[in-house]
Amino acid sequence: MTVTLHHGDLPDGLDLGSVVAIDSETMGLRPIRDRLCVVQFSSGDGTAHLVQFAPGEYDAPNLTRMLTDPDVLKLFHFARFDVAVLQAFLGVATAPIYCTKIASKLVRTYTDRHGLKDLCRELIGVDLSKQQQSSDWGAAELTAEQLAYAASDVLHLHALKDRLDIMLAREGRTGIAADCFRFLGTRAALDLIGYADEDIFAH
Repeated sequence: MTVTLHHGDLPDGLDLGSVVAIDSETMGLRPIRDRLCVVQFSSGDGTAHLVQFAPGEYDAPNLTRMLTDPDVLKLFHFARFDVAVLQAFLGVATAPIYCTKIASKLVRTYTDRHGLKDLCRELIGVDLSKQQQSSDWGAAELTAEQLAYAASDVLHLHALKDRLDIMLAREGRTGIAADCFRFLGTRAALDLIGYADEDIFAH
């Protein structure tokens, strides 16, 4: 595993390929309240690039260009949260999107355990540590343990996607998954205007 830390934006000319795994670290779980601290990326080659943001400094043209590139698939686990955070702080509507959590819920109906740690253990035999999940991501200097944790959240998403794609095809749910992924930008926008806990499709 190789981890490279950048400050404020991705470097010029960095090519992460056509499928980029992405995750974010924030000060909490409410995008309206809790600021974006770190966004991490991987092309699935064992290397992770982390972008750390100082408070209020979210001008990242290289990063936002990649997030909106129609030729780059953005691969998340629980995209709903990350896409909302990226929209709130970077002002971008991320697309196109693939979410391993949604894919898991569509095909792993034999369990209610759809966390990244659970998927990695079952589908690819990797045991992730979540020890740093609730650490202070707003610190000016991140620890080696935080950097390793952030990297681990994106290094395995490509392998998970490969396994989940097979399961989606097997269960005849590839199309409905694609429809769900396309709706994620709207779902994130609804969260940001106060509909996080309300099902607008309910009676």
